[in-house]
Amino acid sequence: MSDIFILGDKNLSIAQIQHIISSEISVALSDEAKKRITDCRDFLDKKIAKSENPIYGINTGFGSLCNHEISNKDLSELQYNLVVSHACGLGEEVPHEIIKIMIILKIQSLSYGNSGVQLLTVERLLEMYNNNILPVIFQQGSLGASGDLAPLAHLSLALLGLGEAYFKGKKMLVSDIFNIVKWEAINLQSKEGLALLNGTQFMAAYGVWSLIKARKLSYYADLVGAISLEGFDGRSECFDELLHKVRPHKGQIKTAENFREFLNGSNIQNTFKEHVQDPYSFRCIPQVHGATKDVISYVVDIFTTEINSVTDNPTIFIDEDKIISGGNFHGQPLAMSLDYLAIAMSELASISERRTFQLISGLRGLPPFLVANAGLNSGLMIPQYTAASIVSQNKQLCTPASIDSIVSSNGQEDHVSMGANAATKLFHVINNVEKVLAIELMNAAQALAFRKDTSSEFIESIIDLYRAQVDFLENDRLLNIDILESIKFLQNLSIDEDLL
Repeated sequence: MSDIFILGDKNLSIAQIQHIISSEISVALSDEAKKRITDCRDFLDKKIAKSENPIYGINTGFGSLCNHEISNKDLSELQYNLVVSHACGLGEEVPHEIIKIMIILKIQSLSYGNSGVQLLTVERLLEMYNNNILPVIFQQGSLGASGDLAPLAHLSLALLGLGEAYFKGKKMLVSDIFNIVKWEAINLQSKEGLALLNGTQFMAAYGVWSLIKARKLSYYADLVGAISLEGFDGRSECFDELLHKVRPHKGQIKTAENFREFLNGSNIQNTFKEHVQDPYSFRCIPQVHGATKDVISYVVDIFTTEINSVTDNPTIFIDEDKIISGGNFHGQPLAMSLDYLAIAMSELASISERRTFQLISGLRGLPPFLVANAGLNSGLMIPQYTAASIVSQNKQLCTPASIDSIVSSNGQEDHVSMGANAATKLFHVINNVEKVLAIELMNAAQALAFRKDTSSEFIESIIDLYRAQVDFLENDRLLNIDILESIKFLQNLSIDEDLL
């Protein structure tokens, strides 16, 4: 790709978003998108001038105040008031990577020319992204129904020269940043505040980030599971292609294929084994890991549709001469998918912890807790406790948010998705899965060292890389450091995207 990525020209993929946020490239609007935005704004201005009837959100109040008509002279103030009054977020700050995704998704949604915003407003969002000016946004405050109102209000404050933002790595008042970069605050026109606040870009950004990481963790789960299998002296016939052809779930087939590639050439697999079966946490890896892969694929489809959609309200259709008030901001499709993905990802951690438990149990010629002088040394006893604690927390976090709803706005917004809560819960689940897999890797590498035979060339190369970062455990030491180093190892492990 070039140094400038053009938005608004075609649909965005999650892979493209990953490339944009991880590369030092700028974003810009296509000429077609600029024309769509300008034409829509001109249409709306003419519509307001001619119309004698109230149009929701344009010359009326919002939510349950929709029947309060606003005079034309107050329309700009109405939009300003909307943004500042809705900036009520609390809790932890949204990570910078996710804020960057939010900005990209908001630009993409506005680029279709159905929202009535000024071109100037969208161009300022582009400038914010390209100058790495990232508004301070908080995790709590959205019901995921009238869009992500509070988080998007904090994003939009920066357009008005208000609130705080990060600039050159430092948190500053936006007004001070404007003085440095010589920007003027945007004077919002009719409908603009609503276009900025109505939308699913908060929960969608969390979902995109989670999907990017989930695909990698799915691959890591296979890789670490294969190392555990070798350390446990497990059998490999459960990965035979014939077995999975007769139950051809795509994820199951892909998982088994990964294991066959990882184990190819393994001397451990060529040795005689007294045991005729392995526990389910090994033998059913294709079925469990594969089910998670299938969920990831499903959720990718949902989010690919969402990030290429218009999700504010009302929606403007120039050719049909219509302004329609509807509910495209309602986050139910995302909320349910986010919950589904959290459940699927938590299972990778659940089965991983069970493999860790098997490895430290003193079975199949391995010493208890994977340390030679057990008793004097506790070895890898307690990392399994940590993994079990994290897995238990994931179970609590996987209680669906999308089944909940709380009435708001005096009953006008009487069913909400809670998609934002689903999104932030998923964020924690995803990070927890990474921790549990890192603990399994630490145990798997330790177990493998007790085997007389070697594994495959591929697995041995991974172990060599790992041992450059985390030493073999001879005697008890501070294992918190080893766990953190194992997490870093997974985070920095380079993988060909075609393998995911």
